[in-house]
Amino acid sequence: METITPASDTSLPERVHVVCAEPSIANHFLAELRDVDVQRDSLRFRRNLQRLGEIIAYRISSQLSYTTKTVQTPLGQSDGELLRDFPVLATVLRAGLPFHQGFLNYFDQSPSAFAAAYRIEGTAQVQVQLDYLTAPNLDERVLILADPMLASGKSLVQTYRAMVRFGQPRQVHIAAVIASPEGVEYVTREIPEATLWVAAVDDGLNEQAYIVPGLGDAGDLSYGSKL
Repeated sequence: METITPASDTSLPERVHVVCAEPSIANHFLAELRDVDVQRDSLRFRRNLQRLGEIIAYRISSQLSYTTKTVQTPLGQSDGELLRDFPVLATVLRAGLPFHQGFLNYFDQSPSAFAAAYRIEGTAQVQVQLDYLTAPNLDERVLILADPMLASGKSLVQTYRAMVRFGQPRQVHIAAVIASPEGVEYVTREIPEATLWVAAVDDGLNEQAYIVPGLGDAGDLSYGSKL
């Protein structure tokens, strides 16, 4: 199993993979997501989220099971490795939709699960409301739960705990674009069976529990401001 240790922080657990710890095109997409000038183009913002979803999906694919199959080509036969079981792809509405699409572009035979979870503003502590949840049978499946921003981690943990009523996955992967150290610590503690994949781990959370430097509100930047 591949382990990627972030160049700037060797204190993270082994099961935390930081995709942008090494130079790659993923760093370019991440920089554009953060850039306030590029953010004015919501189509490009959504596309960059989708691209990072594709990159992380590819990285996760190395952890999945494959079976060998002989396929017929126009000129002969060749042994190929086929994915044994497509994962269930889950995300949190609405900010997670472009990121989710990146995973779906690669795992194109996967069923999807969706949750509507949001933080309740104006409270002293971060509180999360979960209003909607739908999922296929998760028993003995690989589950990938993707959300662009891993801030406090409470919405992801609450969503996961609600989803397991549809069955117990045999393998769990959680994916985010940007995470806070606090969110990483909370998720890895509360969901010890999960492997975490992020593009970057930022400095921390501000008083409103938003990631700093982060990129702002991924949902608003993708689909417009909400009341």
